[in-house]
Amino acid sequence: MSNDADALSGGYTSTKQEILAILKRHPGESLAQLASELGISKAGVLGHLPPLESEGLVERSYLAGHVGRPRVVFRLTDRAAALFPQGYTEMSICALEFIERRLGRTGVVQLLQERAHELEDRHRPRLDLPRLGDRVEELARIRTEGGYMAETGAPKRGSFEIREHNCPILALAGRFPEACETERRMFETLLHARVDVEHRLAAGDSVCRFSVHARGARP
Repeated sequence: MSNDADALSGGYTSTKQEILAILKRHPGESLAQLASELGISKAGVLGHLPPLESEGLVERSYLAGHVGRPRVVFRLTDRAAALFPQGYTEMSICALEFIERRLGRTGVVQLLQERAHELEDRHRPRLDLPRLGDRVEELARIRTEGGYMAETGAPKRGSFEIREHNCPILALAGRFPEACETERRMFETLLHARVDVEHRLAAGDSVCRFSVHARGARP
C-alpha cells in the first residue's frame, strides 16, 4: 500500500484506501484507469466503489464522447477531505487567533516563521545534496511523509516542479495566508533555489504547485 493510503483515516480496506488516494491525486479517473493503477479488474474496482459512493465520499459523473455512451469518471466529494491528514487544524487556528488578539498579526507571523526554522533544522541533513533535482525529490518525499501527498514533475529547462495534492493546514492557510508564504520561503532555504507558487489549494485550486529554479536563473 502506498504512503498516501497509509495516511488515510477511517478504517477502510487497503483497496478502498488506495482508491481514495488515487482520486485525491487524480480527480476524474475512469474505471479503466483506476483498474490499471490498482492492478485489478474493472469488476474488482466496481465492487469497492458503491460503499464509498453511498457514504458520500466518491461521486461519479458522465463525460460525453464523440461516439458511444458517455464515459463515467469518479472524483472525491468535499466530505472526503476529512479523511486526509489535517494536522490539528482547529487547535492550531484557535492558538493563532489567541496570539493575534494578544500580539497582533506580527506575532502570528513570528510564530509561523519560528516553526519554519524548526523544520529547516530538522530536514536540512536530508537535503544536504549537491544536485538541485535530488534536493527537490527528497523534499517531495519529506512532504509526503507529512501528509501533503507530494510528487515531482518532469524537469523543464533547468526548472523543477513539486505538486502537493493534500494540505494538512488548509483551513489554517485560509485563515492565515501568511502560512503559505512562510512555507515557500522555507522551501527556498532548504533547496537553495528560487521557488514560485503557481497554484494553491487554499485559493481553491485542485493542487499546490511550486516551480523551483536554480538561483541566478532568469524569472
